[in-house]
Amino acid sequence: MNPIKVRRETTRTLTDLPNIGPAMAKDLRSIGIETPQQLVGCDASDLYVKLCEATGSRQDPCVLDTLMSVVDFMNGGEPKVWWAYTPERKRLQGENR
Repeated sequence: MNPIKVRRETTRTLTDLPNIGPAMAKDLRSIGIETPQQLVGCDASDLYVKLCEATGSRQDPCVLDTLMSVVDFMNGGEPKVWWAYTPERKRLQGENR
């Protein structure tokens, strides 16, 4: 869902989360995440690795940004666009780009 439209009090399904549409919701379900509440306390990098393993291929780094956005949101952060997390991801991965 577009982060502008997200309301924490009405977040019940995966597609109620910021930046999560049907395809990403399906990806989350493939790694055992069925509800937004299951993201509380998760590590986005661990989820990314699980998704890569589940699909048998390295996912685009933007997927990690998206996972960072939903984990942050479910841990009390404000809803933000996924690309707001790109600088943090690059810093964590030691990228200079």
